[in-house]
Amino acid sequence: MAGHSKWHNIQHRKAAVDKKRGKIWTKCARAIMSAARQGGPDPTSNLPLRYAIDEARYANMPKDTIQRAIDKATGAAGTDDFENVVYEAYGPGGAAIIVLGLTDNRTRTASDLRLILGKNGGNLGNPGSVSYMFDPRGQIVATGAGLAADQVIEKAIEAGAIDVEEPDDPSEADAPWTILTEVAEFQQVKDALEAAGLKIEAAELAHVPQNHVSLDAEAGEKMMTLVDALEDLDDVQKVFTNAEIGG
Repeated sequence: MAGHSKWHNIQHRKAAVDKKRGKIWTKCARAIMSAARQGGPDPTSNLPLRYAIDEARYANMPKDTIQRAIDKATGAAGTDDFENVVYEAYGPGGAAIIVLGLTDNRTRTASDLRLILGKNGGNLGNPGSVSYMFDPRGQIVATGAGLAADQVIEKAIEAGAIDVEEPDDPSEADAPWTILTEVAEFQQVKDALEAAGLKIEAAELAHVPQNHVSLDAEAGEKMMTLVDALEDLDDVQKVFTNAEIGG
């Protein structure tokens, strides 16, 4: 099955979990509260909430912290009014960027994004300027838990995956596999993979690039600095790019 960039946004975020755990938990809590406020506190009937809770679990957020976020959103204290926002931008080397956010002040968020992009060789684009370069997908990072490479691929296909990317070294213990799904089948595939014995390390609804822009080491370093700065913003939930970092 076709491969994808060796520099994955989801892996880039996961590598920063320990370093930025408090900020990541804050973002997870905001996503949980927004989903619970809009669709209610029951994840069995509120799919966005279920997705948000699962992402919090993969970030090792404690169960009681997750529950407090739900309670805050659905109780009398749940007064913050966050809305989902999507921004499109260009980074170093002309690479495309999609920024997903939750904000209570669009003007502030847009201003912060323009400032960070301007300082790091990028600029904010118009709606639709780069989104056509990406496909909405479910994206799952999982380890094979001792399974051979062909077994992992077989189980992913049986679960309903539409694409699978092998690790650089499939024989390495706990090497991460990236598995893509249709958005509508994301939860079903994730549940099937877990039932098949794979360990889910991270899972999200993602914007997956159709093609990649290859950046040299210098531009790649600038791009990673830019992505880090964007992700540090409280209003930013996720960042996706079609950049492929060269050596």
